[in-house]
Amino acid sequence: MKSKRSKNGLLIYILTPFILLFLCVGIMIVAMIKPADKLKVYFNLAFMDNLKSTPDSSNTGLVIRDNDIIDEYSGETYEEGEFIRPKFGEMYAVLSNKAFEADIPVYWGSNSELYERGSCQSTGSKIIGDKGNIVISAHEDTFFSELYKLKKGDTITLKTNYGQFIYTVTKTISFNKSEKKYVSPSENEKLTLYTCKKNVLGSSDERIGVVCESTEKKFYKRAGEESAK
Repeated sequence: MKSKRSKNGLLIYILTPFILLFLCVGIMIVAMIKPADKLKVYFNLAFMDNLKSTPDSSNTGLVIRDNDIIDEYSGETYEEGEFIRPKFGEMYAVLSNKAFEADIPVYWGSNSELYERGSCQSTGSKIIGDKGNIVISAHEDTFFSELYKLKKGDTITLKTNYGQFIYTVTKTISFNKSEKKYVSPSENEKLTLYTCKKNVLGSSDERIGVVCESTEKKFYKRAGEESAK
């Protein structure tokens, strides 16, 4: 009996360092997730110029296009103007807010490769600046990792090559991915941003985000005039 207890004690003594090592490695991995995700965002933005007009996999035939978006426009602007309709896979806007550490590219359409490069706008929603629901989403562990910080009264700026548009957050939202209330077409002019709710144990069916109202439009050209770019 004494010999059995001695063997058990020796086994525990031998295994304890390995158990502690595994625990430490696990903690380090969890701690590194956030910095790694942020690094991924900066990497995508920094090397975007090298990825322009890059074809997707040969299986889809998708061409991803990263355009240079007008940052500062000094010409005359108008409250009403003409849109430039993007093609699927085209980056046609950048999204900015003080909560985000960098401007976020906005792509028209969505697939796994586009989500790796920025935020994605549903093709079933309205083009930025148009009347209706503009629905944009991104991964919660990369480009929309700071979305939860937005609150009522915050402003979102969307810059395109046909104008600059400002939206103000009116409410924060939470919904299940099966619900279509916030992402469906609407006659009301609004911007909806959302992402997955963080879940350490895996993917979540819950979504969080904000709904914003249009507060300022600055078109660079009147309808029917040549585009500013």
